[in-house]
Amino acid sequence: MRRTLLITGASGYLGRVLAARAVAAGYQVIGTFWNAPQPIPGVRWERLDVRDPAAVLQLVAGHAPHAIIHTALREPNDWAVNADGAAHVALAARAAEARLIHLSSDAIFSGRPTPYTEADPPDPITPYGAAKAAAETAVRAIDPAALIVRTSLIIGAEPYKHVRFVLDLLEGRRNEVLFTDEIRCPIWVDDLAAALLELVASEHSGTLHVAGADAVSRYELGVLIARRYGYDPARLAAGTAAAHGLRRPGEVRLAIERAQALLRTPLRGARAFLSEQPQPSTTSTSAER
Repeated sequence: MRRTLLITGASGYLGRVLAARAVAAGYQVIGTFWNAPQPIPGVRWERLDVRDPAAVLQLVAGHAPHAIIHTALREPNDWAVNADGAAHVALAARAAEARLIHLSSDAIFSGRPTPYTEADPPDPITPYGAAKAAAETAVRAIDPAALIVRTSLIIGAEPYKHVRFVLDLLEGRRNEVLFTDEIRCPIWVDDLAAALLELVASEHSGTLHVAGADAVSRYELGVLIARRYGYDPARLAAGTAAAHGLRRPGEVRLAIERAQALLRTPLRGARAFLSEQPQPSTTSTSAER
């Protein structure tokens, strides 16, 4: 009997990759969307507003999934989706006795020179980070058996979001700088999706950092993207968030030793996965929650 996996936000970037991989792995996949479903063979699509607790309960009860991966979000600042929505999904998962994996973010941290472990308490300094931190608190309180997966910048072969931003700079559509004082641990979207599916089949609970092995600045990430796509990195301008008077998380390095010990999936660093030659993408770049 095929096991049913419900993916919220399955029409988003990570959600699309995750849904396609789950179908290939033999899951019966239910994907939720807000604006429009995506052309992924084998996915049954359901429109869902995670802000509506009754709708979430009804959908989960109707499909009785054995597991839920909650990826739905809205940036930069939608508390009702990012915080309340996570609580609604957790309540529905608990009622249906479904395994819940909740996607969180390194945005819950303010930044420091030393890596953050799973035991470090959130100290967000942005509204988005505060919402994601609140979501973690709600999920833990409602469903102690759930697994909270914190990740970082998501990069993939498709020129989406972070990659698109850099390409826009290189091609003259934007005129901004890339910060050297913001450090993250980008992860390849396929590595993250594979890790999540591996974790669905596990019994791990609590919190787990699943990010890339390399800590790189926004500027270094831009240079790596430029080289991957055949552009001259000299076209990119470097600067600092501090010089621009911005209050944003600085150095946010996620310690991934626990995940590396638990997972078979390799968590490659940006220097490794961005050195590969890009392949043509056939997927849509629309953003969904």
